[in-house]
Amino acid sequence: MGAKVLERFPAGAPRGSWPAEEYAARRRAEGEPATVVMDLKSDAFLVVVRTGEDKAA
Repeated sequence: MGAKVLERFPAGAPRGSWPAEEYAARRRAEGEPATVVMDLKSDAFLVVVRTGEDKAA
């Protein structure tokens, strides 16, 4: 399974601020199954949706 990145947010948001989670919640409210994952390499939160495509092939 692959994933499509909808948006990136830096991990250093101010205390009490969750912009990636808020963005994902808005996408879910619109019917898009968005979730937040952490990209450790870039130190960013990614809002993604799963795709049926196998990116490894």
